[in-house]
Amino acid sequence: MHLLSYLANGKPRFGASIPGGVVDLTERTEFTDLRALIAEGGLDSARQAIAGQKPDHALDDLTLLPPIPAPEKLWCIGVNYRDRNAEYKDNSDLPKYPSLFVRNPSSIVGSGQPIEKPKVSEQLDYEGELVIVIGKQGRHIPRERAWEHIFGMTLCNEGSVRDWLHHGKFNVTQGKNFDRSGSIGPWIVTSDECDPRGPHDIITRVNGEVRQSDSTERLMFPFDYLIAYLSTFATLKPGDMIATGTPTGAGARFTPPRWLKVGDIVEVESGKIGILRNIVAAEQ
Repeated sequence: MHLLSYLANGKPRFGASIPGGVVDLTERTEFTDLRALIAEGGLDSARQAIAGQKPDHALDDLTLLPPIPAPEKLWCIGVNYRDRNAEYKDNSDLPKYPSLFVRNPSSIVGSGQPIEKPKVSEQLDYEGELVIVIGKQGRHIPRERAWEHIFGMTLCNEGSVRDWLHHGKFNVTQGKNFDRSGSIGPWIVTSDECDPRGPHDIITRVNGEVRQSDSTERLMFPFDYLIAYLSTFATLKPGDMIATGTPTGAGARFTPPRWLKVGDIVEVESGKIGILRNIVAAEQ
């Protein structure tokens, strides 16, 4: 299934994308939102609710939200594709453990919504990523059981404000958490339709030009490793999301850098998931 969250008449709703539009599940199931559906094992109930139904909405008429509008945890993995470490040109060894930071929900918008270039910087950059969505709670999850904990997958533009990434000595938090600087969506594709074991491609385009292109076959820390690693110190809960890293080719790595400008269109695509699309707007 393709499950999504959105606004209809100004109210948050959730539903399933089917050919021709979206079936609203808010009133057709007992769940308050998509995170509750995931946590309470409501996938079969959702399937029954959409069986034989016609769309309630045209997809283009909806304001899409991030599929999980307020996840408890939004983990982000840095430097995870081969060749990414070399982009830093610091002669460092390959990492032994994943680089890790978190994002606030306020830093993310849904597909089709503007991402914002902040007033205080010219260095807004794109980072196309695959995202795994946790479906089953767990702590100290062994790698061989990790796949059981993945509900599905979605996409992320993990927008970064580069000159704010190193304001502190040891963190990148500031540059990763500007309001509305990134996006997630357009929907979650459930694991029965999109096997997280992959392989999965990931492509980022700016105004139609391919800037990033890679495959999960080249991940240094695969999905199952990430779940085992993160769950060593934190309980993973339904609806938690893990953005799994971006390939080479972000704007900062060009000479000169190619920062996003107002009016640019950023698309992140994976063949088994779809396209996450956003236009860049100026912060108001």
